[in-house]
Amino acid sequence: MGAGIVKRSVSIAGHRTSISLEEPFWQLLRDIAERETISVQALIGRIDAERGEQNLSSAIRVFVLMDVRGRVA
Repeated sequence: MGAGIVKRSVSIAGHRTSISLEEPFWQLLRDIAERETISVQALIGRIDAERGEQNLSSAIRVFVLMDVRGRVA
């Protein structure tokens, strides 16, 4: 599994934005969305709404990390 940065465009709250994440984070984000039976875009929208002043890419990484830690514990 490569760790290169992948940039993707998504719509959040009616506007387009680009998000750069390493491919393993994109895969885990897809896995979480599938588990919660929502789209990746909807999951990103939820993370965006809860992130405060944090950078969106960083907020997604932290969200994914916390999800993984919660399932491992």
